[in-house]
Amino acid sequence: MLNTRLLKSMMVKYGDTQSSLAEALGLSVSRLNAKINESAGAMFNQAEIAFIISRYSLTTEEASKIFFA
Repeated sequence: MLNTRLLKSMMVKYGDTQSSLAEALGLSVSRLNAKINESAGAMFNQAEIAFIISRYSLTTEEASKIFFA
């Protein structure tokens, strides 16, 4: 289960909005929002997770807390 609160805090820390992160990932804002809220079974794929880890310079522990809570 995704730790939405922690992901959103990282977005704020790095000055991202859903719009800017969606654009960087090549997603629509609505699709990113679905993935963040895990609605209708939407989930981040491995490439998207790797991109977010790199974008926010996440440690292994931070990534685990966000994506594998």
